[in-house]
Amino acid sequence: MSKLTKNQKLVADKVEAGKAYSLREAAELVKAITTTKFEASVDVDVRLGVDPRKANQMVRGVVSLPNGTGKVTRVLALCTPDQEEAAKAAGADYVGLDEYIDKIKGGWTDVDVIITMPSCMGKLGPLGRILGPRGLMPNPKSGTVTMDVAKAVKEVKQGKIDFKVDKAGIVHASIGKVTFTPEQIYENAKEFLQTIIKLKPAAAKGTYMKSIFISSTMSAGIKVDPKSVE
Repeated sequence: MSKLTKNQKLVADKVEAGKAYSLREAAELVKAITTTKFEASVDVDVRLGVDPRKANQMVRGVVSLPNGTGKVTRVLALCTPDQEEAAKAAGADYVGLDEYIDKIKGGWTDVDVIITMPSCMGKLGPLGRILGPRGLMPNPKSGTVTMDVAKAVKEVKQGKIDFKVDKAGIVHASIGKVTFTPEQIYENAKEFLQTIIKLKPAAAKGTYMKSIFISSTMSAGIKVDPKSVE
């Protein structure tokens, strides 16, 4: 039997295999078992009792994390000239329209979120093959297609994220950094999980939240008791 590495032993000493911890306990443990030399992200994975192939069981939404994400989000605002100044004032990193559409056609996608207006969506249609696979295509459901571009920019900069259940029935999101305090991690995770609870489809039967795990980049997952977030 191979010997445990120092990091594996650290996890084994602190996390009891198979035990479901309360969300507050997990928020403390994820900091304790993180040994990376870089600033790791804190991730939450939720397995839902839904069939994502059915439209009436799709779970998708947005949430504003009370303590932000801890990372710099690069925002491109594609808008008409009358909205440009407000978008810049709200913190957009790039603001414009036709010049950036041409840049994207040329392969430029060096942003994290694109926000635009309904009247500009026609110009973005041809960019679907570039933006779609990267998760950058604006969508009204995620609040990235809106008449109030400045408000949307500000919300994203302050920690608004969007999420969607994948084909395996799992919702994944980064909700902070390990440099956050346990309380900040707890508050962000709770806000995210309670938003998912509110989005439970009427067509979903049986157990909705099948499992919850919280982890940091490259750390082991910590099982969370779903009852601790309801």
